[in-house]
Amino acid sequence: MAVNSFPAGFLWGASCAPHQNEGNNVNSDMWALEQVPGSSFTDRSGDAVDFYHRWKEDIDLLKSLGLNSFRFGIEWARVEPTRGNFSVAELAHYRRIIDYCLAQGVEPVVTLHHFSSPLWFVKEGGWSSADAVDRFGDYVDAVCPILHGVTWVATINEPNMFAVMYQMSTPLQYPDPAAVLQRMREAMSPVNGEAGINSFSMPEPKEEATQTLVRAHARARDILQAKTDVKVGWTIAVQSLVARDGHEDKLAYYERVWEDTFLEASRADDWVGVQAYTSQLVGPNGLEGAPEGAELTLAGWAYRPDALEIALRRTALVTGGVPMIVTENGIATADDTRRIDYTTVALEGVAHTLGDGLDVRGYLHWTFIDNFEWVHGYEVTFGLVAVDRTTFERTPKGSAYRLGDIARNNGAGIL
Repeated sequence: MAVNSFPAGFLWGASCAPHQNEGNNVNSDMWALEQVPGSSFTDRSGDAVDFYHRWKEDIDLLKSLGLNSFRFGIEWARVEPTRGNFSVAELAHYRRIIDYCLAQGVEPVVTLHHFSSPLWFVKEGGWSSADAVDRFGDYVDAVCPILHGVTWVATINEPNMFAVMYQMSTPLQYPDPAAVLQRMREAMSPVNGEAGINSFSMPEPKEEATQTLVRAHARARDILQAKTDVKVGWTIAVQSLVARDGHEDKLAYYERVWEDTFLEASRADDWVGVQAYTSQLVGPNGLEGAPEGAELTLAGWAYRPDALEIALRRTALVTGGVPMIVTENGIATADDTRRIDYTTVALEGVAHTLGDGLDVRGYLHWTFIDNFEWVHGYEVTFGLVAVDRTTFERTPKGSAYRLGDIARNNGAGIL
């Protein structure tokens, strides 16, 4: 069943993350990792795209393009730079962003943790410590007073990826971290040039790490539901895995390890964020990465715009129909015509799922502005908007105007 337009109130927008966009996040673990000799990061985040000072300009630009929703994050390391000391000024800063979004008719989608944690927290044992869930809960509790008027809050971004990242973040707890950083670099680099940072090239999340994040999410959800009126969820990196004939048992194993525990934890949530970029085959030797001869993006992933539809259907199946928002989908490319093609096909997939009755509430593109892409630095570009790294001038790409036109028409004619 096809749809002629998307549901009324559908969220059309783009996403960003604090460490990748704000700049000078000097109290975070990610900033510290960037400075370590032998770091796996090819660049340092530095000023990033100076979103910390230019957020109003970016919200204005997003609205002018025709988009009605903006996902951004609150940075824990800024709000609680030292243990137990919560910054009134930083909380007010993030509240100003929320207020401005609401005043401009832009729906804020707020993420409370997007990969980066306070340096003090990591040095005290981080997510592996016995009191990690309590420390995260204290931070969430401190943020609650600034969330009035916000509908959508994500507790933790991609916990299935972050579980592995924090397993590898132990260098900050060692006097000489170079050897451990080498292990991180090997784990997070492309394998034979055919895969970027995804489940093919990373070690599997350990059960202990997985359960810690599930408990942290549940604690945050309880706090938010008790103290605010927000709708609570978290965002999952759905790998859109497909089994080769005869290897369905291996598919079930990898889905369990990488996704199902996290998706099942969403059954008690108000919504779940779906993040999909590529698909991978599962064969006799497990995850295969990009097939030989596939078109690869700058991130080393196979060009698979159909991955989003696969991910939405898989998420709906495992969660039992929890409302979904596409909180990340996009392509790392220097060729914006391929970004337009990719986004169009991905949105066709969303339309297919809507036509089949799946509950999808929004599409937020990753990312709004070309930003700091972790170990890839600034050379891997996902943005709808280009940025001059010296002047910080923003320049919308054709893909930004294309998505804006689709948004203004609420998806009419996408199929």
